[in-house]
Amino acid sequence: MEFKYGLNDRPKIVPMLMYGLQWLLIAIPVVLTSTFVAPEGQTIMFTQKLFGVMGLCMVLQALWGHRLPLVSGPAAALLMGILAASVQGYGQTEIYTSVFVGGILIALIAASGVMAKIQPLFTPRIVVVILMLISFTIAKPILGLIFADPEHHTLEFWFAVVCVILMVIANDKLRGIWKSTVVMWALILGSLAYYAMTGFPDAIAADTKESPLFIFPLKFDAGVIISFVFCYIALLINEVGSVQSLGDMVGADNMAARNRRGLGVAGAVNVLAGCMGVIGPVDYSLSPGVVASTSCASRYTIIPAGLAMIVIAFFPPVVGVLMSIPPTVMGAILFFLMGIQLAAGFEMASNTRSITTFRHGMILGIPLMFDVILTFTPAEAIAGIPEIIRPVIGNGFVMGVIIVLLLEHVFLRDKKERTIK
Repeated sequence: MEFKYGLNDRPKIVPMLMYGLQWLLIAIPVVLTSTFVAPEGQTIMFTQKLFGVMGLCMVLQALWGHRLPLVSGPAAALLMGILAASVQGYGQTEIYTSVFVGGILIALIAASGVMAKIQPLFTPRIVVVILMLISFTIAKPILGLIFADPEHHTLEFWFAVVCVILMVIANDKLRGIWKSTVVMWALILGSLAYYAMTGFPDAIAADTKESPLFIFPLKFDAGVIISFVFCYIALLINEVGSVQSLGDMVGADNMAARNRRGLGVAGAVNVLAGCMGVIGPVDYSLSPGVVASTSCASRYTIIPAGLAMIVIAFFPPVVGVLMSIPPTVMGAILFFLMGIQLAAGFEMASNTRSITTFRHGMILGIPLMFDVILTFTPAEAIAGIPEIIRPVIGNGFVMGVIIVLLLEHVFLRDKKERTIK
């Protein structure tokens, strides 16, 4: 594929800013759709910190990490761990201490070169299941967002249905740069339409509680940390997959070193995220589509977007305006994004021919059912699990990852197949 700007080309100031604005418009919705896990009364500060962390990650990755034009955003895999631990009654300190530890783990894997040894464990089937587990696990919080106002449940239902259908149609019909702006338009037009039907808010959202910049002292809980280790396995797969896919597309050299540096930066910024009490970042796999549609592969165009996100982090009123988006709109967008995630899983299963027999279907279906059942298991039942293993056994996403690993490599192992390295 030919590009107007290559990987190491530096566009002039006007094209640089325009491409940077494009990346920014993609990155903002990615951040906003993850803020529903913010502590009550601390949403603005939480979002400010998220913008700062994600912007910093994008700049560091473009300059010293994998050196590719990739958008960084809150890792969906970590959202699973945060949601499960929160439901089980664990506090912010235990949760984000685990993010801190997970970041150190990823950085050590990058530095040690052990990734080359563990990568064969993650066969295409396992990667497909992990992609789908994320979508299934987040179904419950999506429902909570869509039906946020008891007075408008019927309206919220139909609004979400229509909104998702329109996003699907737009995603299919739009071409070029416009295709990458579907979520942005859903945020803007969806918010205006929702408030036109329910009434516009009287004031911009504001925090009601003080929120520290860092969460010290850290509080280590073995059970929570173990559960997050499995979440970081998914993050690691996501990170390497995003870097590899874009690197192959733009013909980047020395991909082994890019993967190692990218993991190292991701690990370091996840450590920072844990200290600040926010979701750790990962590179998003939507970036290759944006690069292809604009014919611009320059890594430098991501830097203005990252710097703009850091600047936004210092202006609470701007964040407050962005946070005025109705929860129902956020829920509908997450619905759409998780549908895309499932579609990516099905596409990968088809391309790799990893689901071709009934046994393969069992390896796919059983972990997904574990995830669904555990996600919707009553809190009273989860509370009966011994505390030391509760964060693992009670986490549908984590149990799904464990079950698929056991089925693939132990109970339903096919000795005739060779793992794809």
